[in-house]
Amino acid sequence: MPTAFFCPKHLKYLLILLLIFLGYNSYSQNLSSAAGFAHNDYWHKRPLYDALDNGFTNIEADIYLRGNKLIVAHILPIFKKQKTLERLYLGPLMACINGTNKDIKCPTYPLTLMIDIKSDADKTYEALEQILEKYRPILSGYENGVYTQRQVTVVITGHKPYTLIKAQKSRLAFIDEDLMQVKQDTLAKNLYQTASCKYSHLLKWDGKGNFPPFERQRLRMYVLLAHRFGKKVRLWASPENEEVWRELLNCGVDLINTDRLVELHNFLQAGPKSYAQVN
Repeated sequence: MPTAFFCPKHLKYLLILLLIFLGYNSYSQNLSSAAGFAHNDYWHKRPLYDALDNGFTNIEADIYLRGNKLIVAHILPIFKKQKTLERLYLGPLMACINGTNKDIKCPTYPLTLMIDIKSDADKTYEALEQILEKYRPILSGYENGVYTQRQVTVVITGHKPYTLIKAQKSRLAFIDEDLMQVKQDTLAKNLYQTASCKYSHLLKWDGKGNFPPFERQRLRMYVLLAHRFGKKVRLWASPENEEVWRELLNCGVDLINTDRLVELHNFLQAGPKSYAQVN
């Protein structure tokens, strides 16, 4: 993916035009609802449970298709005990919603389960479809032209089965769009829920020193576009420090990607009560 930066002069004028056209609004976002994003959640000692205990309602799981099972792993395990998507996530969430799982702290809904497909996109999605059907009562869906939000929304990232999903008239999954290529889609809610990219594809700042004004403008421009088209913004592989978290929130980023659940939770709870947002 190209990572070249725009000419600062041109970006400045483009941003001004966008602000005039789209409108720049600063509003307060209560930090208790600021969205922490549990990156590679299954790495934690208690997958799903640790995220929910820290108030996270955006959780990521990587999956591989092995046989007819969806294995949760960043690298497909050969010798280790295999944990499935149903066992770690879908089953416990269904039990929580139905009131039969007393061990889990039920989240504030809606909850987003972002599934990062690591194996073949189409084959893995076809297997995922069959599994999701068993959980239809709790999953947001697109059915005959109508978007219905339920307790849990499944969003596909990684290897994305664009053609299959776009052609479906009824489905229980949505797509994480590439933030660097975000575009207008009159049916955005029917297809895209979020727009993401790698932090280093957009920014170079690591939290040391001042946030370069040009990079701040660049980030705000992409946030403006994504919000204009109804998509939440996430930057993955972002530096894990409070300075970066604070600036991401100031620029309107919706989902703060982290492996440090407790640290981000404490930051959101102890920090200023609100941040200026780009909407």
